[in-house]
Amino acid sequence: MPESIVLLATPDGWRHSIRTADGGMLCGRLAGVPADAEAEAAQAAAVELVRDLAEGTGVEVVWDPSPEPASWTGRVGPVR
Repeated sequence: MPESIVLLATPDGWRHSIRTADGGMLCGRLAGVPADAEAEAAQAAAVELVRDLAEGTGVEVVWDPSPEPASWTGRVGPVR
């Protein structure tokens, strides 16, 4: 089960790192999102990825405010 996600904008595309409840980590490129996509589009795709990983459990991502323009951290929790 995903617990948190880090989303990074890089020149080669959007990257993600997802931490799971059992201490695992899933990292990679955010598929289907072009490198020049707006942050909102990348965040929406990242939320869909997290929901897919949650395997039917209703989850949402709450994005923390970021002091840097190319990096976001999100907390994953149950849908309220």
